[in-house]
Amino acid sequence: MAPKTKAMYFTYLLQCKDGTVYTGITTDVRRRFEEHKNGKGGRYTGSRKAQKILYTEKHKDRSSALKREAQIKSWRREKKLELVRKNKHEHKRHKYH
Repeated sequence: MAPKTKAMYFTYLLQCKDGTVYTGITTDVRRRFEEHKNGKGGRYTGSRKAQKILYTEKHKDRSSALKREAQIKSWRREKKLELVRKNKHEHKRHKYH
């Protein structure tokens, strides 16, 4: 019997069509985004229409992803968007070096 592989978890932020930012966790960001877009991802994004993935963050287990989700959800919108901006800046900076 093959050893069971442990799932990687992600905390993610989505932008909705009404400009709000949704925070959640998943093991598969693309699948979950499609669920949100198709109205099967929950009441919040079902009514506000998920538009794009703003940010993702890997976690080794569900517990750490849930803790980070709770932390981010406690932030004001401006702080969430600052996390997104900082991540884009870091990604661009490291992309070519």
